[in-house]
Amino acid sequence: MDLQVHSLNFDADKKLIEFVNQKVGKLNQYFDRIVSGDVILRIDKSNESGNKVAEIKLNIPGKELFAKKQCKSFEEATDLACEALRRQVKRHKEKLVA
Repeated sequence: MDLQVHSLNFDADKKLIEFVNQKVGKLNQYFDRIVSGDVILRIDKSNESGNKVAEIKLNIPGKELFAKKQCKSFEEATDLACEALRRQVKRHKEKLVA
């Protein structure tokens, strides 16, 4: 899977990018035909505590899956967005089999 990670309004460190790559890469376990993915990490309204936003878009043949989560940390937001995408991927795969 080809994965692009973009950080808006801040510079993401190497550790955060590796974490995102690892989490999103695990989605290949559930559906091996994921073509590519885009991850956008951004800070929303800098004065709030839960202002870290992770948006993940996965391109699979014939469909595009998307999840957006906002939390206190990028790791937590990425984790929740990946969990939502995992459910979407499994649902899509079940539809293909049926």
